[in-house]
Amino acid sequence: MLTIVARSIIIYLIVLLVFRLMGKRQIGQMQPFELVLTLIIADLATIPMAEVSVPVLHGIIPLLTLSILHFIITLLTKKSVTFSRIVSGKPVIIINPKGLDYKAMKQLNLTIDDILAALRNCGYFSIAEVQYAIMETSGKVSVMPKAEYTPATNGALGLKEDDSLIPITLVSEGKIIQANMKLAGMDEEKIKNITQQNGAKKIKDVLVLTMDKTGSAYIQLMEGEGKSISCEVIPA
Repeated sequence: MLTIVARSIIIYLIVLLVFRLMGKRQIGQMQPFELVLTLIIADLATIPMAEVSVPVLHGIIPLLTLSILHFIITLLTKKSVTFSRIVSGKPVIIINPKGLDYKAMKQLNLTIDDILAALRNCGYFSIAEVQYAIMETSGKVSVMPKAEYTPATNGALGLKEDDSLIPITLVSEGKIIQANMKLAGMDEEKIKNITQQNGAKKIKDVLVLTMDKTGSAYIQLMEGEGKSISCEVIPA
């Protein structure tokens, strides 16, 4: 029993040292190669802790080897932009002044819901509020809002929050979201009319359509630029 305790303490201290050398990034801030190393280290550390038959040195050597490998990769990514892009990738613009970049979405395997969730995490509830959105190499999304949507606190302006202004997704990648129609005060025929009036022959031609309860909407076709429009809502 004392042997297992002693081995656990030794491995714990080694792992702690390795992670200290790797820096203080959170999981969500790690580059892909750092996350891979973290997962491998976590798996390696458990083997010499539980398996008494495995020499402690056989657990320590791989851990130290990985920490050296991490140091070398980090050094190379700082020295070479090309190597950095190979290992970590590069930031990708997913929203520009024309709207959503559908090619970038497919490249990153992102859905409309993924992007809307990322925007909400950044404090923006509509694509129409965003000038640029960039998917960073860590998987985080950075947002630059349009000038008129630069953040200001409600307290400073003396305003109350109004949930009627939160956009509801009605069409996502060519499909009508049935569950959201009633929330937005819309029906399927009305949605089809809106999309047709804005250049879509079929619902499948629409990349995204969002609308709040006041009728303020945002639409973008699969091929084309996004734009803000105003619609009539069906009274509840």
